[in-house]
Amino acid sequence: MSETQITRADAPSRGAAQSPAPAVAATGLTKRFRGFTAVDGVDISVRQGEVVAFLGPNGAGKTTTIDMLLGLSQPDEGHIELFGLTPRQAIGRGLVSAVMQTGGLLSDVTVRDTMKLTASLFAHSTSIDAALERAGIADIADRKVQKCSGGQQQRLRFAMALLSDPGLIVLDEPTTGMDVEGRHSFWQAIHADAQRGRTVLFATHYLEEADQYADRIVLIRKGRIVADGTTAEIKAMATGRTIEAEWDGDTTAQSEIAALAGVESVEVRGPRIIIRANDSDAVARHLFTRTGAHDVTITSQNLEQAFLRLTGDDDATEGE
Repeated sequence: MSETQITRADAPSRGAAQSPAPAVAATGLTKRFRGFTAVDGVDISVRQGEVVAFLGPNGAGKTTTIDMLLGLSQPDEGHIELFGLTPRQAIGRGLVSAVMQTGGLLSDVTVRDTMKLTASLFAHSTSIDAALERAGIADIADRKVQKCSGGQQQRLRFAMALLSDPGLIVLDEPTTGMDVEGRHSFWQAIHADAQRGRTVLFATHYLEEADQYADRIVLIRKGRIVADGTTAEIKAMATGRTIEAEWDGDTTAQSEIAALAGVESVEVRGPRIIIRANDSDAVARHLFTRTGAHDVTITSQNLEQAFLRLTGDDDATEGE
C-alpha cells in the first residue's frame, strides 16, 4: 500500500459510507515491539462527520495506532472496524484514504499527470479537476511535482486522497516541515472539505491546529488514552486559572499570595505578577484588598497547558 492510502476495488458511491456504523470503532488495540508495549489497550470511536485530533508526545503511540487503523500493521490484541468493515475491506472499497507525512509522489511528472495516474488505479473515481479545486491547487495543475513547495505537495496528496471520494480521511502529521502560510492553506482546504460532512482523523504536534479545527480531541500517553473530549472539555481538565496584574514588586505581599490556599505558582515578570491557582476569585480578592496590584486579568488554562498536564513526564521512545 502506498503512502497515500487510496487503493479501491469496485467501490460504491460515497453515499454507501453513510450507514449507522461509526467511521472508526477500535477496541482494546495493543501492539508490542520486542517486548515494548507501544499501544496498550486503546479504544477509539469516531462518529461519521466528526473531525477528531489525535494528540500525544513523541513516542506516545499515535503513528502505531494509525498504522493499525489503516491496516498497515496488525494489532497483537484488539479489534478494528471502519464503517463496519475491516480496514482492508473499507480501504478496498474506497471508503478510507490517508495523507501521510512524506512519500508517494513522482518528482518528474506534473500535478495533473499524478492525479491521472492515481485515478487510473480505481474502478471509479471523482473528477480530477474537482479534486484539484477542493485541494486548492487547480492553478498549478501543469507544474511538475519537484517544482511544488512542501505545502503544495501535501495538498496534492490530499487531492489524490479525494479521488476515491472517501467517507474517512486519516492525516498523520500532514503539516510537518511546512511554513506558517503553507500550514494555513493546507488546513483551509481540509476544513472546507470537512464542512461537507467528511470524517477526518488527524494526528499533529501543532496544538493550535487541533484547537482550531477539531470537534474532539483524543490524548494518548505511553500507549494509553488519557483524555477524550471537546477542546473545552480537555482544557477544563487542566484545572485552575492564570491571574495576572500590574505589580509594584512587594516581595512580602508576593510571599503572602504564594501561601494562599490553591495557589500553584507565583512568578514576577518585569512589572507583572503571574499567579496560577485553582480559586481565581480568592486570589483576585486578595490582590484588590491586600496589595497595590491593578489591571488584573484572569484567563483559563489553554490547550498547551492542558496537554502538558495530561501527557507530561513522557520520555518513552517509540521511534514513530
